[in-house]
Amino acid sequence: QVQLVESGGGLVQAGGSLRLSCAASGRTFSSYAMGWFRQAPGKEREFVAAIRWTGGRTYYADSVKGRFSISRDNAKNTAYLQMNSLKTEDTAIYYCAAGRGATNLRREYDYWGQGTQVTVSS
Repeated sequence: QVQLVESGGGLVQAGGSLRLSCAASGRTFSSYAMGWFRQAPGKEREFVAAIRWTGGRTYYADSVKGRFSISRDNAKNTAYLQMNSLKTEDTAIYYCAAGRGATNLRREYDYWGQGTQVTVSS
């Protein structure tokens, strides 16, 4: 069992940066791939980024490639999402998830956090 708690969301101006954190409980954090998803009002939850349990490979949605960076520190049981050059369309609730593979498919993730709000103003 893994419990996930996101933090670091907030209000930022367009062009600014935020770093989200996802703290995990449980001894097996390092064996899970981690993903970040987001959901804007009236839209479906969409994939943002994922990282393998080793941290060696990362994957990104086209909409955030070159602006966002996912990382993890297995010693701290924490995953991160560094978000730079934020745009108003990045406004959403951001969720971290733990799963069996670093994929863009929601069904491959077994555990989800409660989400953290990111609002980007123009």
